[in-house]
Amino acid sequence: MSRQTIAQINLSAFRHNLRCVRTQAPSAQVLAVVKANAYGHGLMNILPALNDADGLALLELPAGIALRERKYGRRILLLEGFFSPDELKEISRHRLAVVVHSHEQIEMLQQAKLARPLEIFLKINTGMNRLGIPVDKTKQYAELLTSFPSVAALRLMTHLGRGESHEGAVDQLAKFEEACQGLPYPKSIANSAGILRYNAVGGEIVRAGLMLYGSSPLPGKPAHTLGLQSVMTLRSELIAVQEVAAGELVGYGEVYRTTRRSRIGVVACGYADGYPVTARNGTPVIVAGKRTVLVGRVSMDMMCVDLTDIPEANPGSPVTLWGEGLPIDEIAHRAGVISYQLMCAVAPRVRFVTTEVGKVDFEL
Repeated sequence: MSRQTIAQINLSAFRHNLRCVRTQAPSAQVLAVVKANAYGHGLMNILPALNDADGLALLELPAGIALRERKYGRRILLLEGFFSPDELKEISRHRLAVVVHSHEQIEMLQQAKLARPLEIFLKINTGMNRLGIPVDKTKQYAELLTSFPSVAALRLMTHLGRGESHEGAVDQLAKFEEACQGLPYPKSIANSAGILRYNAVGGEIVRAGLMLYGSSPLPGKPAHTLGLQSVMTLRSELIAVQEVAAGELVGYGEVYRTTRRSRIGVVACGYADGYPVTARNGTPVIVAGKRTVLVGRVSMDMMCVDLTDIPEANPGSPVTLWGEGLPIDEIAHRAGVISYQLMCAVAPRVRFVTTEVGKVDFEL
């Protein structure tokens, strides 16, 4: 039997989370953000649930082309636009929309001769100071772009760098309103945090990312309190159980020493599978349906858990490392990282299983 470390992708949970987006932004079109291989969930794994969105947003041109080849027909937006004039013909041929965030990109569009003009999202820098044109250049660049034969339609957008913060978002929203004053183009403002905090000002098009995968973008507000469900559940099983006397060390180094006679379980998952090596003693784990904790240092291929109070757990018992019943946000907090990082770090050697329900049979 193959090593039973799997990432279960629950499409029903993804669809549920998308319905939560629509509840928060009922009058807006929803672009599902699927960059970084759908936040590590697997773009083609998620594809069956994506028809419930009005379109998709990602970074990678090859991924956009692959979606078209799989007959995905709705809007696909390239969030960083294009990087060279050579890409524009492929973008045009595959009917992709692009973000334009710099004068250099505008110059490329001005010189482009395309068989099919493009839908353009002009990105405005309202204070995140990452990508985007200056606020005071918005009207000038909007007029310029709409004069190009290579441009079919224009939208205006910004990105909320502090969408979870009332003060930060208010400042950015005021700058965006100033930039767009008098311009008749549809707007795209809200990311996941913005959708949950500022749904009334999200614009005609919202871009939902993290919340679609069941993680909370708002500090201090667990995903379940926002009505979100885990899409990825990282599962494994016990491969050994050790009886360990009090005062003994467990694993590498001197990270954990037993304080009582203990049963220590060995789980077939480690940092080479994507579990965070920074996870500390006490990080929660579910074994045989009961909550326990990580003990000792996470190894490349294994980790140890305390089974002393779960006498029924034995080799072969199922283990949940994050996801259903164990929020990924909680594991990320204990490991000193963010949930995005955990999702995107699951290793290629982990087997992905797509289901429409919450449970998965290890024999799949």
